[in-house]
Amino acid sequence: MEKIALITDSACDIDEETIKKYQIHVLPFKILYKEREFTDGIDITPVEVYVNMKTEIPKSSQPSMEDIENLYKKLEKENYTHVISINISSGISGTVNAVDLISKEFKNIKTFMYDTKSTSVIQGIILKKCGELIRAGKEFDEIVKQIPDMKKKLRLYFVFGTLEYAIKGGRIGKIPGTIGDILNIKPIVSFDDEFGQCYTCEKIRGRMKSINRLIELGEKISDKNSCDAYVIHGNVEEEALKVCEKLRKNPRIRNVYLIGQISAIVGVYCGPGTVGVCYSEI
Repeated sequence: MEKIALITDSACDIDEETIKKYQIHVLPFKILYKEREFTDGIDITPVEVYVNMKTEIPKSSQPSMEDIENLYKKLEKENYTHVISINISSGISGTVNAVDLISKEFKNIKTFMYDTKSTSVIQGIILKKCGELIRAGKEFDEIVKQIPDMKKKLRLYFVFGTLEYAIKGGRIGKIPGTIGDILNIKPIVSFDDEFGQCYTCEKIRGRMKSINRLIELGEKISDKNSCDAYVIHGNVEEEALKVCEKLRKNPRIRNVYLIGQISAIVGVYCGPGTVGVCYSEI
């Protein structure tokens, strides 16, 4: 009989209830300051990262090989036969390759590695859907065949509070940060499907206009298919709540979920003030 485990990394954004319900195993990134190292989600929170960015912008490192190996040993001891691992894009992290390398040492566990070519709530939504299928008694092979189609139905867009952090982290593409901020350009940012890297899909001048454009993109998507919307933010909950309120006025959007704070590891690069919306076609 199959016993399937779900694995992700701490770049994943999803509610704690879902993590507990489907027993999702989260591999933590490290948040690195000059004087100290923290384990993402264990001894530092996203809010603390955002507040600390006023004085120091930390660096990060992917989950350690030791952590990955220890998790697989635990799963093996608990008689898991299969693993579905949904990870941050290989275009911005080596996590996928690290998990893949360790998984091959455990011959009794069959692993399906999925490179989301994205991050954040994209990982979370796919994991939630996989968890639902496992609960419904679906077999491993049937579930993994559906994952690419799950991803095709997801569209994630961000607006940064400032370009400063993304430029320093090298994740923003070709917009010059200084010029962008001077001109008050607030780009709509997403991930490309080929390389899994952050790129600017639209240049909008002004914060309010860029936030409204996030909502308009949902109208465009929902005109073709009904969808759910997942809202995340970088320490700007009040603004995120207003986005949720506007999204709920769209009759073609079935459910609107406020997931909450963007994970600390993603927050290191997008910075405080970020608002993101992921549209999931039904």
